Amino acid sequence: MNIPDPRLSRRTLLYAAGVTAATSYASSLASPAQAAAAKASADPADQLVTYAIPDGIAQNTSFAVKARTPGGKWKAVSTYLAKFMTIDPRTGSGTNQNSSMAYFDFSGEVEVSVTYTTDRITSARIRPLSYGIEHKVHKHNTVTFTLTEPRNLSVEVNGDLFDNLQLFAGAIDTNPPSADDPDVIYFGPGVHTTSDGTVTVPSGKTVYLAGGAVLKSRVIFQDVENAELVGRGLIYNSQGGGCTVNSSKNIVIDGVTMMFPYGYAVTAGEAQNLTIRNMRGLSATTWGDGIDLFCCKDVVIDGVFMRNSDDCIAIYNHRWDYYGDTRNIVVKNSSLWADVAHPVNVGTHGNTDNPETIENLTFSNLDILDHREPQLDYQGCIALNPGDSNLVRNVRIEDVRVEDFRWGQLINMRVMFNTSYNTSAGRGIEMVYVKNLSYTGTHASTAHMVGYDADHGIKDVTFENLVINGTLVSDTDGHAPWYKTSDFVPMYTNEHVTNLKFVDSGASLASVLPAISSADSTTGSTGSDFGYTITAANVPYAFDATGLPDGLTVDKATGVISGQPAGSGTSSVILSATNAVGTGTRTLTLVVS
Repeated sequence: MNIPDPRLSRRTLLYAAGVTAATSYASSLASPAQAAAAKASADPADQLVTYAIPDGIAQNTSFAVKARTPGGKWKAVSTYLAKFMTIDPRTGSGTNQNSSMAYFDFSGEVEVSVTYTTDRITSARIRPLSYGIEHKVHKHNTVTFTLTEPRNLSVEVNGDLFDNLQLFAGAIDTNPPSADDPDVIYFGPGVHTTSDGTVTVPSGKTVYLAGGAVLKSRVIFQDVENAELVGRGLIYNSQGGGCTVNSSKNIVIDGVTMMFPYGYAVTAGEAQNLTIRNMRGLSATTWGDGIDLFCCKDVVIDGVFMRNSDDCIAIYNHRWDYYGDTRNIVVKNSSLWADVAHPVNVGTHGNTDNPETIENLTFSNLDILDHREPQLDYQGCIALNPGDSNLVRNVRIEDVRVEDFRWGQLINMRVMFNTSYNTSAGRGIEMVYVKNLSYTGTHASTAHMVGYDADHGIKDVTFENLVINGTLVSDTDGHAPWYKTSDFVPMYTNEHVTNLKFVDSGASLASVLPAISSADSTTGSTGSDFGYTITAANVPYAFDATGLPDGLTVDKATGVISGQPAGSGTSSVILSATNAVGTGTRTLTLVVS
């Protein structure tokens, strides 16, 4: 039997019943100085927590970062060496570029000082621009600003997108778990590795990465429930990706940063009730995707910052050993930066032999910071590209701000047959609602909206309040009748796109809301089986009925009302049906005798 090294404190060992024995893990202990610094900086009264970079992890000196609470003492914020990728458009070869990443946690208000050590500062900006963070440049080499809430930022000087600072100012973890908790696999400050490069998490367990922890292993959730990966530390240079969630339910990933995992930062297949919050993902490898979902249901991605060398967020159906539909995905309050490929990509992979559907997607309150892709087939800050007999439907895109990107298209909706990845064309795209999408810049190529053929087309797409460089693009803006409204995006649309609308924010959307078509009256008998189905046009995906008599219930996914009425009488039941645009209602008169 292996005996734990007695020099390792309980804080640096792993604790969890049912996990591979702790003795199979190797961890490098933080130095006494690092441990003391972490303890001192974690004083809640400071409202500021900083974390030392463990020995052996590469740092970058392009920026010297400090932070303080108002009137307090400045604290140094360690700066990691980050790497990102640029692609040569002629050869396709990728070259890594050095960059910087720093993080701290705070509450209340914090002042930040960023000194550029390699040159004079001639210009500076802090993104996302939508945050409107005011800053000052002092003596041509230091930028200062104040934060009053957690923010994931890019601090850029002299227009350099690579020698920049990714600065992650998070919320203080006010309730960290104990290192002695048997339900916690605990990684304290320092560098940690495992014998096989993985940490497999059982049901009911939590992997916790404390601030200053660097884990060089992939975290795996396989056939488990009610488990978590949380904390303030890093997953770093892990093989096979940062985290894999396979056939698991009720999984939470919160607060961690994943830097250049060799593979996707997060791969989720056949997962249900997955929540990814406040995660940061940075990659500089081929196929360096951010978060990829395959055949998943009920997923929320909230408050992430992704800068990746491939798609930041990708939503697919069947691939490898994953099968089934994808449904109910929410991506919100996040910043996306694709050095290669798409910030958002939907639909490429599916099952030609047993067609699948991707439906009920919501993308809201997003800042797209960059997109650079020389290949026309892989362009689009937001790409809905079903192949492999996939059907994509009920997509809501709302409050998305796209900053000037380097190379690509604003949006690409295309039913495709990409022979590099597909064995058939997609079935189509239907019911897409894009509200408050804005682009400010000069580099966007003509967007594409292209159906494959008459049987594999795009229908029922509505843009509301689409603003390009401050100009509203609308069907009612008085342009010459021989121009399509889409010409002003600019956007190419082909003959297989039907019912495409561009409306202003005051327009009625009644024509694209669900229109309930089932009967407006029906009868039933006390104590007898009752059946009624809510039906509606315009691709509804959720139903409801309020005011039902006792004994009856509604299936909100199918619209079927069933049961046995408990008593006689007449009820006015409000039926509702919801699609990507909104909710339509109708009153049903239900008489029970």
